[in-house]
Amino acid sequence: MHYDYLIAGTGLFGAVFAHEMRARGKNVLLVEKRDHIAGNIYTEKKMGISVHKYGAHIFHTSDREVWDYVNRFAEFNHYINSPVAVYGEELYNLPFNMNTFSRLWNVRTPAQAKAKIAEQIAELSITEPRNLEEQALSLAGRDVYEKLVKGYTEKQWGRDCRDLPAFIIKRLPLRFTFDNNYFNDPYQGIPKGGYTQIVEKLLEGCTVRTGISCQEFMRQNAEKPEGQRDEWDKLVYTGMIDEYYGYCYGPLEYRSLRFETQELPDEDNYQGNAVVNYTAREVPWTRIIEHKHFEFGTGAGTVITKEYPAEWKPGDEPYYPINDEKNGRLYERYAQLAAREENVLFGGRLGQYRYYDMDKVIRSALDLAAAQR
Repeated sequence: MHYDYLIAGTGLFGAVFAHEMRARGKNVLLVEKRDHIAGNIYTEKKMGISVHKYGAHIFHTSDREVWDYVNRFAEFNHYINSPVAVYGEELYNLPFNMNTFSRLWNVRTPAQAKAKIAEQIAELSITEPRNLEEQALSLAGRDVYEKLVKGYTEKQWGRDCRDLPAFIIKRLPLRFTFDNNYFNDPYQGIPKGGYTQIVEKLLEGCTVRTGISCQEFMRQNAEKPEGQRDEWDKLVYTGMIDEYYGYCYGPLEYRSLRFETQELPDEDNYQGNAVVNYTAREVPWTRIIEHKHFEFGTGAGTVITKEYPAEWKPGDEPYYPINDEKNGRLYERYAQLAAREENVLFGGRLGQYRYYDMDKVIRSALDLAAAQR
């Protein structure tokens, strides 16, 4: 077969790009190393509940065009992300807002909360933060840092906050209103029935092969007799850009995750909220997700997932690019190789070594598709 595009990966970027090309009459083949489509937004049914297999995915955007686009493929509910944080026996609202400050210091007004934070910052006398700890302390004071930032951040990064660069936390969102909505975006929700259906609809009319990596597919294809090989005009690669180039300059760094999912048939409501963060360093997981609350589920039984950050090494699943100065310089070397490619396009979080929210993935894929001739 001859294809206009071979797309490596059936996550959101690859699926949106494939849909747009298919709408233009192009012939598209997608290969996916996992045994299912949809990448990290894949949801599967357990006990009748849509389970986010690779961590919580909450759609939010300020881009009306992207919001209208994704609503073509699923009906979204009105879920608002309002996580809570557990520190020891204490419970706090996130993001840091007046409910948080009231619980911390028994204050009632924004003026009182601002004064308390300013007092703690002044006591520390940090003028030029040398690391993440000093940066966070200089922005929010000791109480917020010690109870809600330090342990969680150290678990996420696998390093002491004093060993992390200050620029990782450019600002801390301190809100002086009693508003627990985590996002400021006007459009937010969860697709009723999960995310997999969106990708299924995006890929209608496309040829999809799962359970095979792009590298393995191309190797097997090259071994076929001439005349029986698949051909394509352009490759769209959404995997790791350093892997594509055989780690020729060395591997980029990522953080990985491990998920521990439990079905609890005798538990109707495990924690009362979809997302509960655990900010103490001694608790090994960063958060527990109770999936039924994403879709306002009721009835018997629930499913929870504990999320554990992990060091990444080649062969592990990469989730978060480590966008520090060292990796930024290394990525630029790979980006220079990519810029010289005539028929290879790189996209998505791994292909562009950039942290993307879902709406930004869709926007990036739409923009790349629009640029094709």
